Order: sequence, then structure tokens, then C-alpha cells
Amino acid sequence: MLHVFTSSRPLLPAGLWALAGLVFAVTPVLGQSLDIDPSSPTLQVGESQQLRAFYVGPDGERRRDTTVVFLSRNGNAAPATRSGEVTANEPGTHEIIALRPGTANRDRIVQRVSITVRQAAVGEVAFVEAPAQMYAGTTVPLTVEARATNGRVRDDVAVEVKSGDPGVATVDRLRRVHGAAPGTVTLTAQAEGHEGTTTVEVVENPVASLDLSGGADSARTGDVLDFAATARSEAGTAVGDVPIRYAVRTGHTEDIAPGATAEIGPNGRFVAEDAGQYTVVATSGTHTAIHTVTVAPRDLPGSIEVVDHARVSNVHTSDLWVWEAPDGRDYALTGTWGGDGEAYFWDVTDPSDITPVDTVTVDARTVNDVKVSEDGRTCIISREGASDRKNGMVLLDCSDPTDVSIVTEYTNRLTGGVHNLFIYEDHVYALSNGRRYEIINIEDRAHPRRVTDFELETPGHSIHDVWVEDGIAYSSNWDDGIVMVDVGNGVKGGSPSNPVEIGRYAYPSGWNHAAFPYDDPETGKDWVVAGDEAFPNGLNTENEPTIPDGWLHFVDVSDPQAPSEEARYRVPEAGSHNYWVDGDMLYVAYYNAGLRVVDLSGDLKGNLYEQGREIAHFKPHDPEGRIPNAAMTWGPQPHKGHIFFSDWNSGLWAVELTRDE
Repeated sequence: MLHVFTSSRPLLPAGLWALAGLVFAVTPVLGQSLDIDPSSPTLQVGESQQLRAFYVGPDGERRRDTTVVFLSRNGNAAPATRSGEVTANEPGTHEIIALRPGTANRDRIVQRVSITVRQAAVGEVAFVEAPAQMYAGTTVPLTVEARATNGRVRDDVAVEVKSGDPGVATVDRLRRVHGAAPGTVTLTAQAEGHEGTTTVEVVENPVASLDLSGGADSARTGDVLDFAATARSEAGTAVGDVPIRYAVRTGHTEDIAPGATAEIGPNGRFVAEDAGQYTVVATSGTHTAIHTVTVAPRDLPGSIEVVDHARVSNVHTSDLWVWEAPDGRDYALTGTWGGDGEAYFWDVTDPSDITPVDTVTVDARTVNDVKVSEDGRTCIISREGASDRKNGMVLLDCSDPTDVSIVTEYTNRLTGGVHNLFIYEDHVYALSNGRRYEIINIEDRAHPRRVTDFELETPGHSIHDVWVEDGIAYSSNWDDGIVMVDVGNGVKGGSPSNPVEIGRYAYPSGWNHAAFPYDDPETGKDWVVAGDEAFPNGLNTENEPTIPDGWLHFVDVSDPQAPSEEARYRVPEAGSHNYWVDGDMLYVAYYNAGLRVVDLSGDLKGNLYEQGREIAHFKPHDPEGRIPNAAMTWGPQPHKGHIFFSDWNSGLWAVELTRDE
């Protein structure tokens, strides 16, 4: 999907409005208007309020109008339901749009509503995490919260923490308590006239030495090394509850890579982005232990050679799927964006001679997503912008991709438009109006049957994509992040008719656009790659190149109840889109940065791009493209030794990766 992200209201000429990604003209209707009650609502963070719309006709009569649709223009700060319920999540002044649809643009009535959200007053200050006991000579972090009268945490309030006896312990500006000498001390936290206290006992420190084990003497950039420090008493006994801190020191005076960068986590996991010499330092109180690692470049030279290019320049190209058909030949299916509802079938058996073999046209402006069943006989394509607004999806018989026929269309509960879909074990998982995914049984593909749906309950929730692997549906939900649902795996007793959530992971940007799960047999970890999509510079559909933003987040979901983001892949000044993992190789369609091939071998931590894990890249510049020489790579798929990818501006490509020795 092309999702336009804007940090503020776009500057549009008078009389133009941008709502839900569409720009349309609004000419005020003579003598008609909307009244919103209340007209300028004021809420506290955490409160909700129902807005009501009234239509005022040329006769001046005011009457309730339930056809008005409310839309939020402030993300999750103050989201509004379509019926007008507003929830205050963040302080400030926010805008809601009330829209009365019409049969033509000139008949529409738009009313702006300003929402003022105020913070609730501080009601208490409390220690959330503080040690009951600590060793002298050590440092332990504190977590202190100022909470509003409604129970919400006030992150905007400064909390000061003081020690009642600095001779026993002190507290620094970063809210870390330093044990000075054995004794008991009271710590007091203060904010806006409220205070909270906790008591800490400082005891004698039994540590006499510190050992550092694990890791290695040498490594490559991107290799993850696990170090483990052990504190010991005079008798050599391990002291397990003493705090240990890790740090990395670079040898700036060394000849090799002065100023090289590396990182180490609180659990002793080390990785270097640059070649160089690094000293890992473990500290506990006054005791230290060190280990020096020499890091060499990862050195993964490779190149991408074009095998063939099937240009599509009259319309934008969307997603693709490559598969072996029942006739034993290989085919690709590509969709179109902003056109006349076409899906193209290509023979790619000889990747050096991509040949168009059939075209299917449906009632749509965009065929955004395309998928093929495991047996290669059923294709499904999504529809958006249908003339009758039914949209939905279309099921195709592609047993013979040179002579494709429409089996049926399915629109039940999908009238808001299907942006993405997935086919898995005789079921289709189809997005509906960006709110949920419908689960549809297609065992009898001529008569699809709705089974159930899955939808989040969070305020202002939305969904962009869904991918099903091993009986688990991984949906991408923007602000709500990745949501993992058992639809047949059995881990939670779920099935297609009884989807059960397993876990979820969200990250601050809220740009979660796609998810790809994979298992790493080398480390035994289960990963989900969460991809961003954002257009802070706007989306240019006609003449100018687009510069998107966003990157890939590598989330360890080995324990789905406690997922953790461990690594990232971020190409500067570019934005990510779709991607595919095959073995220990990642293939990324990185929009304006083209196709990227990345090494995922071993464990992952830090920025894979900066670590030199990228093997090769290719930007598909086409002087005759839909927008000339503007790479906008949409989606890749490896297939039988070649990499196929679609590009929004130039069509279908087949390339080959060569690993240089």
C-alpha cells in the first residue's frame, strides 16, 4: 500500500481537502451548513466524548444528521470514530473533520472541529522500581512516576529525587542511586506538591573480583558476541545478585579504524559496525574485567545483473507473485495501481525472455495485491476503486496462466476496498476497509463462504497487511504494530473459524506496514521482520520522484508474549516497502533505493546496513518508465535462482545475484 504520512496538515489551495488519502474539491453549498455539538470540545487526557452533527438547510432548520462521517487528522493524539466518538490521548489542540457526503463534490459539506485536550493534574508520585537492598559501591537505576488524577503517567512532569542520608546513598540527575556505605536511607521523590518515599538498605559488598568470559578474540562486523561477567567473593564463590555494567572502549590511538563504532547491551551482547579494535569492559563497583576483540570487515562483495525487464509504463505496477504452474512452467502475476483494474500474467520460465501471456481486467482502479494458491491453480486479486463501490476480491482459475478465467467475485463485508490479502490452506485472509481481515473459505472456490473476521479493539485501530505462515496470521497494524494470531497453528487452540491472539509488538513511529516471519535454524530464534512505510515528503504519482522514509525492524518473537526488537536495517534517505526472507538472505524492495540483498547469517543486533551485511543493490532506473528514471521498487520474490521484483514506475524485472570471490 502507498500510505501517505504527513506530520502536519498539507498546504492545499482554498476549496481543496485531503481526507483518507484523497484530494477533492469542496464548494460550499449555498444556504447549507453543519453544526457540531459541542462546537469546541475540551477534554482531559483519557476522556472520551461523543460529537453530534446537525444539518442546517436553506430554511434555517436544524436537524440531527446521521449521514455525517467524522475523520481524525491527528493520528492517535485524538482519534475519532466514524460516528464521532473522540478519545483524548495526547494534550494539545487537535482537529476533527465532519463530512456530509454528497452525490458530487459540490454537494459535500465539510466542517472543521477544534478539540482542546488538557492534561489532568498530578495526583501522586510513586517509586515503580527501586531496590529494597543494594551493595555498597554499586549503582542501581530508579523508576519514578508522576501520575495524574486519572491514573495516567505524566511524562511531561519533572520529578526530583533526594536522599535522606548522602553518607549511605546518593541519587544523581539520571535517577540512579549510588550505594556509599552500609546503612538504611529514605529516598523522597517530589513533583508539583506531591511526594512519595521508599527505603533502601545498603549492605557490605562481598565482591572481591570480576571475571569476563565468552565472546571471541576476533570477529567480523555484524557478528554478535555474547560476553558474560561473573562477580566472585574472596572464596571464589559467584555473587549472582550484584549489578554488572558493560561498556565498549575503542582504541582511538590504534592504526586500524580510529573512531570505529560498536555497541553492547546490558546482557553482554556485543556487535561492531566498523572494523577496528574494541575493548569490552565489565564493571561492578570498583572491580573491572576487560576483553579485547579485533573486528575485520564483513566483506560480502556481490553484484546484481539484469536478466530481463518487462516494461510497464502506461500505469503504475503494484505487487507480484511468482510460481510454478501445473504445466511445469514458471509464471508471474503483477497488479496495477491507479489504472483500469488490470492484472498481467507473464511466462518467466526463461527469465531472460519474460513474455506476457494473458491479461485479466476487473472493475477497479487499483489491483493492489495478488496471490496464488499452493497448488498453482487459484489466483486471487484485490480490488479498490470499483465503479459500484463493491470492491472486494476476484478469484481466478489460473490452472493455465495463458488462458485465465474469472471464477467469481466476492464482496461480502469487503465493500470498503480490499488493499491486501493472503491465501493459506483453502482460506483467504482479506483486509476490509483498513479495519480488519475477513477469513473466507474457498474450498469451493465458485462459492466462497465467510467464516469469521479478526479486528482489534484499540481506539482508532487500522490494518494494512496480513501474512499467514505455519497457521499463524501476522497482521501489520500501523500504530498497533504486529499482531500474531493463531488461525490453525494450535499454540492457542486457534483455527480459521476461531482466531486467537498470541502476542503483539508495536514501536513508536507507528509506521508498521508489513510483516514477514521466518525461523533461523542456526540460532533457534523465531523472527518477524516488521517493515515501515511513510511519505513525509508526499507521494508523487505523475511527474516527480518520491522520497519515502522508514526501515525494517527485526523482532525476536521466540517468546511471543515478550517480543523484543533486536536489530534494524535502515538505508539512508530512502523508504522501505515489501521484502522476502529465503534462508539467510533478505531481499528488500526499498522503494527509491531499489532492490537490496542482505546477509542474515548468525545472530542479529544493531543496524545491519552499517555493519556491511548488504551484499548488493540495484536501482531500476528506466528512462521510459511511468515516471522516468525514478526507482520505486515495490516487492521482490526469489524463485529458482533468480530474483523477480516489481517496480511501481517500470514494471517487472528479473535479475541474478552474483557473489564475488
